[in-house]
Amino acid sequence: MKKILLLALVSLSTVGALAQEKWLDFKGGEGPGKGKRIVLISGDEEYRSEESMPMLAKILSHRHGFDTTVLFSWSEDGAYIDPNNKKGIIGWEHMDKADLVIVGTRLRVLTPETVKHMTAYLNAGKPLIGFRTATHGFKGNETFGGTITGKAWGLKVLGETWVNHHGKHKVQGARSVAEVSNKDHPILNSVSEIFGPSDVYGVKHLNTKNDTVLLRGAVTESLDPKSKNVDGPKNDPMMALAWLHNYQSPDGKKTGTSFCTTMGASVDFLDEDLRRLIVNASYHLIGLEVLDQADVDFVDPFYPSFYGFWKGANAKIWKERKLVAADFGMGKTPIAPEPKGTPKWPFIPAPPAKK
Repeated sequence: MKKILLLALVSLSTVGALAQEKWLDFKGGEGPGKGKRIVLISGDEEYRSEESMPMLAKILSHRHGFDTTVLFSWSEDGAYIDPNNKKGIIGWEHMDKADLVIVGTRLRVLTPETVKHMTAYLNAGKPLIGFRTATHGFKGNETFGGTITGKAWGLKVLGETWVNHHGKHKVQGARSVAEVSNKDHPILNSVSEIFGPSDVYGVKHLNTKNDTVLLRGAVTESLDPKSKNVDGPKNDPMMALAWLHNYQSPDGKKTGTSFCTTMGASVDFLDEDLRRLIVNASYHLIGLEVLDQADVDFVDPFYPSFYGFWKGANAKIWKERKLVAADFGMGKTPIAPEPKGTPKWPFIPAPPAKK
């Protein structure tokens, strides 16, 4: 009997360990965020949120005291991280205890778990941050309640959905320009000019009564951070690049606040002021006083890969790499090959040579 009980306990322990490997947990140290939890949800095929979310989680935890949890999209068999699996995100239940959720997904197919936990979170009127493809983070006509379908999630919750590439993809970059009327907003504390090699997205659905634009995006001539803004109508007017939005909960009973920026490729986060923008927004949405100059230095070295799709015959890269959550843990930095068709962009730090 004792032997059977021992085996059962070992079995349960093993199951728990395997489940724990599907996400990352970072315990916050001392800091203003102590006692608050942030859940960061990766899962996009193009902009490498599986690289940026662990990096941001480490900064928020190690430098600011937040407890953080990072979710990933997994292969159908759950053996390795696979952003191409649109139903693959595991760990939605962690939203239930979150004070803030950061979303970097792209066109994820809704599952019962997605709907259950996201709906409860939104009905509680809790805050969210979305970046880049979060404007079209989900798809489908399944509903979270009311008019918030998967397809409408970005529009209803973040204030915008997919419109277009306003800048030329992989050719023209994006430079932030502060909205004059809101330049003193605390989210912009010590946020100077941001440059990202991802292009400016089109934005056309924001409502001036419901949305607060903080940054505009200038289309630049090239991907070089020193390149000039293009002349002519492309930048007149400039598209919104970062804003606050008030959303209505699916059950219609509460109003919540979200922050969104259409920057957010992993290579964009080499710019410390973009990292500071996200950290400042986290403080603001949780209700903490935003720091004058938040520390956003990398905790571990960060060698992001340039954005692009791994699909078709190249989709096998995920199975070949066999990445698991622990590969992005404290003290670790996976280094990825560049997708086919990547333009030359020499501004990514060179990883150390293999010994």
